[in-house]
Amino acid sequence: MRQFLIFIAIVFTLSACASSPPQTQRSEFEDIPVPKGLELDWSRSTIIESPTIKAARLFYKGRLTPDSLAVAFRTTLEANGWRYLSSTTAAQRGTTQVYEKAGSSLQVLIYEGWYYTWAEVSATRVIGKEPGPAR
Repeated sequence: MRQFLIFIAIVFTLSACASSPPQTQRSEFEDIPVPKGLELDWSRSTIIESPTIKAARLFYKGRLTPDSLAVAFRTTLEANGWRYLSSTTAAQRGTTQVYEKAGSSLQVLIYEGWYYTWAEVSATRVIGKEPGPAR
């Protein structure tokens, strides 16, 4: 019984971490909140912009459990209008969550490194139409 109570206390603690208010890291993707406790690693991140598409692959690191981070991302993304499509978990690769929103796609990969838990956020957004031929 004591082990069960300790387990319940841990679950409640982790869910409290998962409900931390999000912080916005990139204004181009203001509807993609990032849970507190994560820091953007610019040395690994890439942003690509064109007249019609904006894409980013952003790497965040923190000292959070992968499970609580996965719950936090899903909760905050759905609250910002992202539609959850699927989730895949593999022992060697971590958890991948896939979302969509009008004109946008989003993939969140969460995995454990040696010291940090990593969240790789890959987003693509259509921002305009191709210019037509001059008339």
